[in-house]
Amino acid sequence: MKIYTKTGDGGDTSLLGGKRVSKSHIRIDAYGTVDELNAFLGLLKDQGVNSTRHALLKEIQDRLFTIGATLATSTSSGEVRVKKPDILDEDIQMLEREIDAMDASLPVLKNFILPGGHASVSMAHLARTVCRRAERCVVLLHEVEHIEEKIIQYLNRLSDFLFVLGRKMAQELNIEETTWAPRD
Repeated sequence: MKIYTKTGDGGDTSLLGGKRVSKSHIRIDAYGTVDELNAFLGLLKDQGVNSTRHALLKEIQDRLFTIGATLATSTSSGEVRVKKPDILDEDIQMLEREIDAMDASLPVLKNFILPGGHASVSMAHLARTVCRRAERCVVLLHEVEHIEEKIIQYLNRLSDFLFVLGRKMAQELNIEETTWAPRD
């Protein structure tokens, strides 16, 4: 099978289940942004400082594929049913446990943190901002079509996880966090 089909040359694409929509459809934007986030997580996972978190980040990537498959599936009645995994409460709880474990050894946050200090830390913050954008896209889609709320919850928690991960990585690398100091 060839990678190109030419069926999208006119600007539309197929959802799982067969329905065709414009490539500018909010559903495509939502799962495309989740795919972008997954690529950033792959890069973050490949950073040497995350070798101890390799399995955890891979598990998160797996959940993002689950979310992408869900978002890429047509919800119209009469469409072909597609079997796919779901996001579970346990997936959200796992992120919360990881956040709590990392946060326990971090200094109390009293100011906003400016991203940076090390390329790996900056990568965590880039992934966090893409995660926030993915969450906004899914919320926008949810305003017009039902989207399982666990997906929104997972993305929300994942962005928190990525923020705390960036802080934890800075700590592990002995990088001093730069706080935002607004002008008077």
